[in-house]
Amino acid sequence: MRTPQIATLLASVALLALTGCTSEPESDAEPTPVATTPTASPTTTGAADAAGVPPEPTGDKRVIYLATLNGIDPEIVNGNDDKAISRGRDQCAAMKDEKDPTKRVAQVEQRFIGPDHPNGFGPNKSALILATVQANICPTY
Repeated sequence: MRTPQIATLLASVALLALTGCTSEPESDAEPTPVATTPTASPTTTGAADAAGVPPEPTGDKRVIYLATLNGIDPEIVNGNDDKAISRGRDQCAAMKDEKDPTKRVAQVEQRFIGPDHPNGFGPNKSALILATVQANICPTY
């Protein structure tokens, strides 16, 4: 019973990844003018960019990211959208220099926890979470 659900979820994540890749250049084009404005925000954004932390997903990307995580297991988001997004952004920063897929999944298991999953959601769900993070928050990592 789980195999068809996992296969369906993986297909959905793959579709989202492809959709994310085609819409990503538009997102990159918008922040450029903002970065040239001398305010405190670009300095903060610059520091976050230097640390490998991507910007928060907005609009459809945010909705898709949170819906996909809820589809994997509702306890991942657990009603706290901002925390789920923060964990995804932190995961992107952590895996910017980590290329080993097994270690990336292990990072997700440590980072994404819930009340009934204090040790993470296991390797299968963690791999799905990782795919969701990559597809929606940091597709170039």
